Amino acid sequence: MPTPAVALSFETFPPKSLDASFHLWDTVQALAPLNPRFVSVTYGAGGSTQSLTQEAAQTLRKTSGMPVAAHLTCTGQSKDEVLATAQRYADSGVRDIVALRGDAPEGGAFEPHARGFANSIELIQALADTGTFNIRVGAYPDSHPDAASSQQNIDWLKAKLDAGASEAITQFFFEADSFLRFRDACVAAGITAPITPGVFPIANWTRARSFAEKCGARVPVATATAFDRADREDRAQLFALTHCADLCDTLISEGVDALHFYTLNRPELTLKVCRALGLVRPTQMRNVA
Repeated sequence: MPTPAVALSFETFPPKSLDASFHLWDTVQALAPLNPRFVSVTYGAGGSTQSLTQEAAQTLRKTSGMPVAAHLTCTGQSKDEVLATAQRYADSGVRDIVALRGDAPEGGAFEPHARGFANSIELIQALADTGTFNIRVGAYPDSHPDAASSQQNIDWLKAKLDAGASEAITQFFFEADSFLRFRDACVAAGITAPITPGVFPIANWTRARSFAEKCGARVPVATATAFDRADREDRAQLFALTHCADLCDTLISEGVDALHFYTLNRPELTLKVCRALGLVRPTQMRNVA
């Protein structure tokens, strides 16, 4: 049975050195043959990579020719400063924004700037009022760490979409059912905008588990046990490929038509997953003698 058409997008983070800049470029070039609908560039906690994000997004847009979505947050800046950053994006041809509240530095509690946006909804509304941007937002199948309940995640997402966002991209999750239950609940709440699952190909289980603990992604006991065992038996990469490909295959079989991969600027496992799913043609060897 042919693999259904699935739109792909990829998240990267801004480089902090010359070598990292070359690595980001190599990552984007490796993923370009998958014809992504956009490549996003993240924003550090507390706005710590603001200038790096801006430079990376603008450079990728200019040199790669691919659509680039720049992350933009409320943290550490006044409303005027945030909107000035958004305008610089627009002036350079970056019209896709991933609008987020943002995290405080070092995992502290979020505190809005004295003259800043109080939350992501205010930011989204201000961006939408410009009429300039296509705005995407975050969604949380396993619940945002600051959410008081699962329902609050859905209510907050609906408010962000009503404020002017066109699509949601979820935090990563370890079981397809986490996303599918969340999608069903969103539909029941009257949400009609696309909700794209965020997929994290796990090249390093220790690092992935740490990320999950910080962002509230639930780690099933069976998943943790399986990854721990694969690490001990020196087959972590093979298991990671199988786990991620199975997760994506289940999502696609349930009608998901777009996937967003968190690459951590390491394209190898993402490429292998997409090949395993039949979403990219294998490289043809020619003129070998």
